[in-house]
Amino acid sequence: MNQDQPLPPRPTLTDQLRVRTRFIIDPIVETMARFKLSPDLLTVAGALAHVLFAYLIGIGEFRWAALAITLVSPLDALDGALARKLGRKQGGFGAFLDSSLDRLAEIVLFGGFIYYYYTHDDPRMMAIAYLAVTGSLMVSYARSRAEALGYSAKMGVLSRVERYAVLVVFLALNMPQIALVILAIFTYFTFFQRMFAVWKQSR
Repeated sequence: MNQDQPLPPRPTLTDQLRVRTRFIIDPIVETMARFKLSPDLLTVAGALAHVLFAYLIGIGEFRWAALAITLVSPLDALDGALARKLGRKQGGFGAFLDSSLDRLAEIVLFGGFIYYYYTHDDPRMMAIAYLAVTGSLMVSYARSRAEALGYSAKMGVLSRVERYAVLVVFLALNMPQIALVILAIFTYFTFFQRMFAVWKQSR
């Protein structure tokens, strides 16, 4: 192999899960396509579900929030697969809607943490929750902006699937503080990983 030839990008956890769960997703998508169900409807339903997640977190029902996230999060995989099955134009309004509502959903979700720690008079954890949500948004922004400029920025330790995995695990353990600290640190680490990767590609 030519040493100057760049190595192919390493598959993300999202890519790996998409391949490994295809045997589950494909039959569901086939059924939805048969009934002409709109992918945009799934996208909106998934975003609205985050209001429930935020409510459960806001009242301190962390284990129920973990269960709800686990059950509803697969909608995020179904809308894109359904759009492809129906022959929707890639990169059209559906992709814009999905990306936009994903960001809004994260804001709503972390708003539940901020509300919870506000009612418990814990400004330190409120600040950490703020760092976690802003870091999450910057990770996603870095990828979308890089791709708009023709670069690849899917790498990093905490992409969206990993972030939700951290949340689910530590909410199930009733340890939301640990989840938020991990997210506050490693989302910004991921953001700088992506910035560095784009800088290297631009040289």
